[in-house]
Amino acid sequence: MATIKDISKEAGVSPATVSRVLNHDRTLSVSNDKRKLIFEVAERLSYVPPRNRKKTQVKSKYKIGLIHWYTIDQELEDPYYLSIRVGIEKQAYEHQVDIVKLYAPSKEDLNHLKGVDGMICIGKFSDSDIRKFDKISKNLVFVDSSPFEENYDSVVVDIEKSVIKIVDHLISTGCKRIGYIGGREFAGVENIPIGETRKDVFKTYLTSMNYYDDEQIYVGKFLAESGYQLMKQAINDSELLPEAFFIASDSMAVGALRALHEHGIKVPDVVQIVGFNDIPTSNYTIPPLTTLRVHKEFMGETSIKLLLERLEDHRLISKKVVVPTELVVRESSK
Repeated sequence: MATIKDISKEAGVSPATVSRVLNHDRTLSVSNDKRKLIFEVAERLSYVPPRNRKKTQVKSKYKIGLIHWYTIDQELEDPYYLSIRVGIEKQAYEHQVDIVKLYAPSKEDLNHLKGVDGMICIGKFSDSDIRKFDKISKNLVFVDSSPFEENYDSVVVDIEKSVIKIVDHLISTGCKRIGYIGGREFAGVENIPIGETRKDVFKTYLTSMNYYDDEQIYVGKFLAESGYQLMKQAINDSELLPEAFFIASDSMAVGALRALHEHGIKVPDVVQIVGFNDIPTSNYTIPPLTTLRVHKEFMGETSIKLLLERLEDHRLISKKVVVPTELVVRESSK
């Protein structure tokens, strides 16, 4: 069985650093690449935390499936969903719930879920995906999406209020020219394009104030590299950059900040940057990133509680829990 020392040896860091990273210590100053490497090594070595090893001595009440629309590599590149999963696993441990995890599952993978009491589905899924899940269990909870709300429970963020909160903040600092950098997502093996609510709300709200400029909209993938490339494109496209950018994920914002730094464009003096999610590294960028905090672990914890209500209280009416957000103002905005 792999240990902290095994991971530290392969990752080239101290055992203390490995322990703090795996426990999501927000106060630890460590690069995103090193953090990612530690998680990759832990997954590859099938590391099991001591608290979960003890769990085998206690008979579990339920067995649930945890379906992740990302692959393991994608989850490590975008810590947003990783934090949701951690919240689910912590709450499952507290309630003696066994978890069967599937990443970006194929039809064959779903066979491993036969006999589960329910499933938590993280991310966005196509209608055909959901029909397959429903055949395995009627007790489904979706996190970060809310399909077929009359049938299934869900935990989501109020995207509209969150985006308006960000735009209002930037306008309050005197900005009128605000650009957008975001990603495009696809669901299921069919790669069905998903509408991006953040972009839609941004466009509608700025249009109502006559501030919207379609030429300052850049869309790629929700990855740091994409944020980097899109910001470089924005710099090259425009003689006059927007006074601020709303960037739809912190991972993308990290890449965008690097592009601005390479071009000698000062943040926030010349361009203000606001991200979305408040991942752990957001507090350690240069300058520290203003972002919209999403309570990711709480979303995961809530999904377990909803599923237990179905299993233990036999609740039949579906619930949609909307988790509030908060703007965390740091030095990347005024």
